[in-house]
Amino acid sequence: MKIYSIALSPHDHNAYDGVFHDQQERYTRRKHNIYKNQDDIRPTIGFYFDYYHPNDHEIFAFTITIGGLESLPRGIIDDDFLKFKPTKLWDYFRKDNIYYIDHHQSHATYAYLSSGYSESDILAIDGRGINFKCIFINKNGDITDLSSKVSIGSLWNHFAKLLGFGNLGAGKIMGLAAYGEYSQTMQTIIDYYCDNNFQFPDGHIELVRELKLADVAYTLQCATIELINEYVLPLKTCDSICIAGGVAYNGYMNEEFTKHYKNVYVPPAPGDEGQSLGTYMHADYILNNNVHIPSVYGGKKYDYVGDEKVNLTEVAQAIADGKIVGWFQGKSESGNRALGNRSILADPQNPNIKDIINSTIKLREDYRPFAPTVLEEYYQEYFDTNQPSPYMSRIVPVKSNKIPGVTHIDNTARIQTLNREQNPKYYDLINEFYKITGIPMLLNTSFNCQEPIVETPEEAINTFNKTNLNLLVINDYILRKMG
Repeated sequence: MKIYSIALSPHDHNAYDGVFHDQQERYTRRKHNIYKNQDDIRPTIGFYFDYYHPNDHEIFAFTITIGGLESLPRGIIDDDFLKFKPTKLWDYFRKDNIYYIDHHQSHATYAYLSSGYSESDILAIDGRGINFKCIFINKNGDITDLSSKVSIGSLWNHFAKLLGFGNLGAGKIMGLAAYGEYSQTMQTIIDYYCDNNFQFPDGHIELVRELKLADVAYTLQCATIELINEYVLPLKTCDSICIAGGVAYNGYMNEEFTKHYKNVYVPPAPGDEGQSLGTYMHADYILNNNVHIPSVYGGKKYDYVGDEKVNLTEVAQAIADGKIVGWFQGKSESGNRALGNRSILADPQNPNIKDIINSTIKLREDYRPFAPTVLEEYYQEYFDTNQPSPYMSRIVPVKSNKIPGVTHIDNTARIQTLNREQNPKYYDLINEFYKITGIPMLLNTSFNCQEPIVETPEEAINTFNKTNLNLLVINDYILRKMG
């Protein structure tokens, strides 16, 4: 049966037909595709039906986040769907050709089926779906609802907004945590929140604003690990775990799981931007008895012909000489981590590179670090961790003093491990850099400047021209700045 899936949400709108992962922010150029007024809602509604055609797709599959129904005209989905609450991973609700699963089931399915594990525990954890905030699924597929005990996503988002980072700005706080110290005042506020049905004490805003931002962030991170240790780890039923949901972008938390599980898997689009993927995969598994694993590169492919062919050895040498390169290849990645097709690349040996990129290219907060992509066969020579991390999902201790450009102030890095099968051309570029420098990695950050990741060659060229990028590689061609 041919399936078309969508994720109904106030943000991160996306659809999937088994080939093309349509993340709307890449085309509307609005971060998380958050609309602010009625005039913006129409394009959001329209995109769901631009690609869904009843004659071509036999099943319309969807999942939902609170507030998501506002994205559709009234009457498309009735209340019977919203009454559904699963107790097992493979539960579902179907009426005619419409197939529905819970928000957290979608996260869990995407992570589990993508992992390739024969059995696994699963943690689906975010701010809020429709029925849950956090669920644990054991190796038998049984759901344990932890929503009354663990509300980590909402906690981080509350303080992201309070501290001026905006809605869905929790990731910015995570980088700040490394600069902080433990605050008993902040811990008292968190304890009250956890013990009082996720309500904050009176006057907490004033108390928090008197604290150092870094101390707030550090204490939040400590509390996150404590909640995982208290409520999630005791439920362990096997040696593997899959993690998804917005909180799965927390690299410190994910690395904590490697101390307790032999295998830890976080998919490349763990947040709500991957919801349509998990929904499609669930429907395909149930209805077609098929395990569908989406490509990491699920966007569109763009033809581009330039004036000069690229030479990877020259690009690697330029990076070794201090140049910063925009790297645009093939289809865009799913998710919000640069995985080698829409990247800004630089020398991880340069101790000043973080400040240079933050101030002249990314134009973002100066404390935020950058991640290394390291060839998989060498990662344990530089990083103290026990398993690969292909999607920049874990923050791990750094063992070497040779890579200050990607080493955070707390001596950690959010690594991406890479083998040649995953991305041959990107692997070959890093390998050329390794031959020149003896360092088997590059600094890799998403290709953007205060915007969603660039999607088209035209957007890549525009960002190249308006920032201090030195070179731009688009597919098989290289662009240079005049003068």
